Amino acid sequence: MLVAVFNLMWLGVVIYADVTSTLWSRLTQAAVALLLLGWAARRTAQMIGKA
Repeated sequence: MLVAVFNLMWLGVVIYADVTSTLWSRLTQAAVALLLLGWAARRTAQMIGKA
């Protein structure tokens, strides 16, 4: 759950606050953040399912 929250904050920083990076760098960082967000959501669902 903490990883998901961190990734949402990171995605906000990459999209809105980071204006000095190149477009490709920002897109790559956003893709990694979304990948980790999906992983975190899946792991959270698995852990809740086992409880």
